[in-house]
Amino acid sequence: MKKLLILISAFSFLINCYGPKGVVMIEPNSNEISQDIASMELDTLEYELIVLDPGFDTWYMLQNSPSRYRSQQYYEGWNFQYVTAWNSLARSSGRGSFFQTIIVYDPNTDYGFELNHKLFYYFQYVEHKLGIPVLSNRPMGVVF
Repeated sequence: MKKLLILISAFSFLINCYGPKGVVMIEPNSNEISQDIASMELDTLEYELIVLDPGFDTWYMLQNSPSRYRSQQYYEGWNFQYVTAWNSLARSSGRGSFFQTIIVYDPNTDYGFELNHKLFYYFQYVEHKLGIPVLSNRPMGVVF
């Protein structure tokens, strides 16, 4: 019985080690979904970025300074490039790669300043903190 418990524990540990990494999702804000959809206009739909990396939120809070803000168009332009490169890596990477998920980012959708800012800084976190290159031509002048 003890050997069975050890075997099950080891197996579940291995499964968790090979779980998804670098998971990023852009979803409609759950607070907005709970409203009556018939009365909700598309312009009022808000999105939220869900990052399943426990170290990112702390790192992001330390980087999030209004003095470092750029325009929403700046972040949208870089995010489109980053998402395109990320998705290309996700499609071509083998099993167990950091790039396991596809990020759905429509450049024609207004996700708002906050989401674009946070997504941009997620890519900076991946490249600078985790040391995983996504783009070869990175933005210049981003201070950490």
